[in-house]
Amino acid sequence: MNEELIQIGQNAKAAAYKLNLLDNVTKNQILNQFAESLVANTDDILAANQKDVKDANDMPAKFTDRLKLTEQRIKDMATGLQQVAALADPIGNIDKGWTNDAGLLIEKRRVPLGVVAMIFEARPNVTVDASALTFKSGNAVILRGGKEALNSNLALANVLRGVLKRNGLDENAIQILHDTSHATANDLMHLNQYVDVLIPRGGAGLINAVVKNSTVPVIETGAGNCHIYVDKDAEEQMAIDIIVNAKVQRPSVCNAAEKLLIHQDIAAQMLPAIAQALSDHGVELRGDDRSRAIVPSIRPATDEDWSTEYNDLIMAIKVVDDEQAAIDHINTYSTGHSEVIISDNYQSGQAFLTKIDSACVYVNASTRFTDGFEFGFGAEIGISTQKLHARGPMGLTELTTTKYVIRGNGQVRK
Repeated sequence: MNEELIQIGQNAKAAAYKLNLLDNVTKNQILNQFAESLVANTDDILAANQKDVKDANDMPAKFTDRLKLTEQRIKDMATGLQQVAALADPIGNIDKGWTNDAGLLIEKRRVPLGVVAMIFEARPNVTVDASALTFKSGNAVILRGGKEALNSNLALANVLRGVLKRNGLDENAIQILHDTSHATANDLMHLNQYVDVLIPRGGAGLINAVVKNSTVPVIETGAGNCHIYVDKDAEEQMAIDIIVNAKVQRPSVCNAAEKLLIHQDIAAQMLPAIAQALSDHGVELRGDDRSRAIVPSIRPATDEDWSTEYNDLIMAIKVVDDEQAAIDHINTYSTGHSEVIISDNYQSGQAFLTKIDSACVYVNASTRFTDGFEFGFGAEIGISTQKLHARGPMGLTELTTTKYVIRGNGQVRK
């Protein structure tokens, strides 16, 4: 085991204990200072990010889009920090309380998880989002970003750690690993003595590797093979607007739509206009035989397409017999992230909401809203597609656990 990593784990454990004692007013003041300091250090952060972007100039556009920081993106991070500060603090909240037959007063109380570790790819915003949410929820965080974003991540973390230090707080509440090797990442996955939970955030390969190899408990943030189903009672312009937004606005992220299913009764009428709108935005279309019979320019889809998360301007299209066929297809191929039905039929919408087994299910809205910021969490630690502990966008409450506090007056068990 890496001795330096063990020291980082020990430092995090000590910092977590101190964080748990901080009051909400102090935490909010620090979060707002985080925001101010990020904006004040914009030039230094962008200079560091430019080094990363330059080194990654031969990488795909979907990669560099996630990597690149701009002045506006830094402002957005600062806004997220301020929003986290404005949220209610879950620590100390009492889920329920009761008196048992022995007269004991029992409370189920919210407490921090302790030390949260994150392994993530080229997304510098994760450094800030994770630091904000873990700090507010009383957790220390150990961050291991990808080597491609190391300069950016270090610059962001140093700004936040500087705020902690200036306020006399333990800067080890936020630690980032300088060593981005696979060996160190593997050691982090086995740091059970100090790390309470590990959250991977990135592509399917990274997530699967962490789930497979980690002995630290993992909250799985899944890939996003997200679907849109256009029902026979859909309004055409609404369908076009939602589909284009969900696919095109930011195709590199996990909540972008990857698959389009359309009811056979309206496919001939609507699909040409939908396909044209997508093509106008540079989207490559792949489809089944029925969709290609309607729009011949659509390329043939393979079996692999239905389970692939593209993270790119590519979309696969399938004509389905009815709503149940769409639901069956989605539950077969979805990663359990976000799915949409576009329909003016209330019963169809309700059936879709009930039968789809994904973290987020929408009626008449874009998948792009699956986001902690959009859900009002200020930021998110990730979007969980598993079912234990947390599911969907994870905010402050998902970074807590519970303990029972029991008060007696001399009771002994007979």
